[in-house]
Amino acid sequence: MLAKDNTAQLCGRCHREQRDQLRTPPAQLRNEFFETDEFRAAFESQHIGKVFKAFRNHPQYLKLYGKGLNQELLGRWLGLTQAQVSKLENGKPEQNLEVLRNYARILHLPQHLLWFDFPGQSRLYKSRTERDGNGLIVPQSQDEILVANTGMDTLELIKRVRSSAIDSSTIDAVNITVEQLCCDYPHADARELVHSGREWLGKMTELLGGRLTLAQHRDILSNAGMLALLVGCLENDLGDERAAEATRRMAMDLGKESGESGIVGWSHEMLAWFHLTAGNYRAVINAAEAGVRAAPSHSVAVQLYGQQAKAYARMGMPEEVHQALEKGRALLDKLPFPERPENHFVVDPDKWDFYAMDTYRLVGEDSLAKRNALEVIRRGIKSDGTVATPMRNAEAQLTLAVIAARQGELEEAATLGIEALQNGRKSRPSLVMVAAELENEFDTYGQRAGADFRELFNEVKRTD
Repeated sequence: MLAKDNTAQLCGRCHREQRDQLRTPPAQLRNEFFETDEFRAAFESQHIGKVFKAFRNHPQYLKLYGKGLNQELLGRWLGLTQAQVSKLENGKPEQNLEVLRNYARILHLPQHLLWFDFPGQSRLYKSRTERDGNGLIVPQSQDEILVANTGMDTLELIKRVRSSAIDSSTIDAVNITVEQLCCDYPHADARELVHSGREWLGKMTELLGGRLTLAQHRDILSNAGMLALLVGCLENDLGDERAAEATRRMAMDLGKESGESGIVGWSHEMLAWFHLTAGNYRAVINAAEAGVRAAPSHSVAVQLYGQQAKAYARMGMPEEVHQALEKGRALLDKLPFPERPENHFVVDPDKWDFYAMDTYRLVGEDSLAKRNALEVIRRGIKSDGTVATPMRNAEAQLTLAVIAARQGELEEAATLGIEALQNGRKSRPSLVMVAAELENEFDTYGQRAGADFRELFNEVKRTD
């Protein structure tokens, strides 16, 4: 029997599942979503609070849930309390530009409707750069991003680095370059990206031997540490475990020298990951605990709890799995939403759901694993239909394949498994680890079950 206020005519379970989809902000929204009279009036008023109200009371939510989103839910997305959302909606317009940009990023507000610009983007001036689907001028290359933010292109930056002409603009350009490389990790060709990462890491080590102020020395150390983390991850993706471990140790040293606890924490996280894919589950727990001690309030600690949960799941310890997941979720809820969630070295709710998916699958909670896998795939597809997170999507497909095999749907399981293995961008150790679970499921039906998948999987394992 439906509750009187359930005007969407959904059963309790369906209602909860639909509400669960809103635990995090929508990954992408089409322009049509914002083409309502309420949104037009809100944007014209240049009042972010009115935009919030139009967002919460969108007809789409009224149709799905029978009522709009409440202020508390929107606040969780934005890192605000219900009272703060209410004040923004009903008080004077917010004037802080960085705060406005942060809200716009989280809610994916189309910039052609906004009354303010983002760095490197303009609603007013034409240039030779391409425009996105909204008519917004967007830099299409690393050079254009650098020019927009610092006034120099990559060639000029390299000249300055080689001549040790280091000033605040050079440091800013280096910061932007390193961050962009880390944001390219989820989708870029691993061999090309590791080459670029090594080149920039070499440039940073050369700079450290030159004359720098104390602040500049620390900035360069920090960037070198981030590059070492990136290169080590890519080396591991490509199957070069020895090089990956050496680079990880370099990152650890650079993190300690620069005093960056986050870099130290991520170097421990990499070690936990290496142990996980090698099957050394006890060692995963130890590495994760060391990382949490090094960076207890950094977002890397969230991922370290996730690595612990993965290890406990593979050790058959469900109670410890849920404890680790609860710790990670509690910390994640306290952290602000990241400015660039595509950066490999930040943790956002989407990434956490990906980690939880893995543990649910392993402890046999198939309904939760399937729910998270479908969400991972949905959020990983951009508005133009391209996949933004191919590695996550591949593991989500394998999760769905494992569940299908458990339910006796062998043809569907094989099809999903083959699609996952044919993904262009992959982390080989992680992919092999999860694909082996699907192979084990097929084994329960005999050696001929999933033959096409097995053939492709054997080919992947033979490939260096």
